[in-house]
Amino acid sequence: MVGRLWSGAGRDSAGLRYGLRCWMAMDTCQAADIAAVRVRAAGADAAARLGLAASFYRGTARGYGRAELSFLRWTIARGALHPASGSPWWRAVGDHLLRDKTEARLLADAAPRPRSRGGTSPHRPGRPRPAPAGRTPSSPGVALWLEFLAAPSPARWFRAHNHSVVTGYLRYEGLAEAELPAERFMINVALARVFFTHALVARPRLALGRLAPLGRWLADPRGGSVGFFLDLRDAFPGRYPLTGVTVAGLSAAEGGLPRALDCGLIAPKLRALYAFAAETLETPAVARLLRDGVPRYGGLTLDPRAWSSTWPGIRLAAVVTQSR
Repeated sequence: MVGRLWSGAGRDSAGLRYGLRCWMAMDTCQAADIAAVRVRAAGADAAARLGLAASFYRGTARGYGRAELSFLRWTIARGALHPASGSPWWRAVGDHLLRDKTEARLLADAAPRPRSRGGTSPHRPGRPRPAPAGRTPSSPGVALWLEFLAAPSPARWFRAHNHSVVTGYLRYEGLAEAELPAERFMINVALARVFFTHALVARPRLALGRLAPLGRWLADPRGGSVGFFLDLRDAFPGRYPLTGVTVAGLSAAEGGLPRALDCGLIAPKLRALYAFAAETLETPAVARLLRDGVPRYGGLTLDPRAWSSTWPGIRLAAVVTQSR
């Protein structure tokens, strides 16, 4: 049992000692405390961090972490999580997501699985099993991850994932304001993309208009095509920090297909996508991250033309995928 709860935390002796005390006092120690210790123990160790993130996706959740883990590998490779030269913002938001998932997995694993008289579980699919006393979810984000684990589906995965990401964005906006403008532009692009990809699954007509039937297939987290929407490695530089890179230069070098996605498919729908996210994630504060129809997270100020293009192919994409 100890190894199951604390694999990955052994490098941190203080964390291990705390973890053992928690295990010996299960009635008083919260899963949130255990999750925080495990995430802190993983720290900037790439292998430990990847291992902890991947350990969530087992059993019926297997395969759902494909895009998330690919994005994490890219973030590590570009140096954004380095303890000395990396980004406090990327580390904080990444840690928040990892804590939510780790806590949810601990709660799900510890939940009782009662049997009916006929030998089958009376638990209703789609609802999280009740957590043991003293081990209720510490936040709405953790509760959403529990719903996903109870009955995995693309829509539940996006709702849980995006809620954790958005909560991290809102909590650590002050750290984002210290990033270079090019980095803040990329951070805003990443947020707009996760909203769009969620809409592909949950509200495909909004995302793709007359091509809506393709939405759920394109954005299934278990498939390969979702990487086109969520992976930034083919659109932006693979290094951190982006010293000497301007927003205009970053935007111009984005590439044809990523530019078509951001300017042709996403940009014309930004107001609707942010409203969709605020409603679906039950987080009204999302609305303030868009000002005058342009993403402004982290105090980003730039010409709205950064989200537009005159290339005919991009205009065609915008017309074809209009929701009306």
